[in-house]
Amino acid sequence: MRTFIAALIAACLFAPVAFAGNVGGRYQVNGTNLDGSPYRGSARITPSSNSTCRIERRTGSTTSSGFCMLAGDALAAAYRLNDSVGLVLYKLQPDGSLNGIWTIADKPGAGTEVLTPAE
Repeated sequence: MRTFIAALIAACLFAPVAFAGNVGGRYQVNGTNLDGSPYRGSARITPSSNSTCRIERRTGSTTSSGFCMLAGDALAAAYRLNDSVGLVLYKLQPDGSLNGIWTIADKPGAGTEVLTPAE
């Protein structure tokens, strides 16, 4: 997992910065919580510049919003969830989905998340 995180961070730091036209819009969310339990929901990614975006997620009765940055095929997002701050790192897939791992500040472990473009 550390290798995956390091690779995504490196991609964000060293890849050319340009917002891909195929990232953005509505997504279906499927993920696992820090304890391994599953969750589902929806998300919307809205480009706000050539390299940044806004992300809003709704899973069950929980909503979160934040900002994100795309570099190459890596998308990093920071968000506020109640009184906590979270971080998610996604890798853009050829089919337009985003495969990610996430954590919440000062909490042990990491969850997983897949965003699939909604039709």
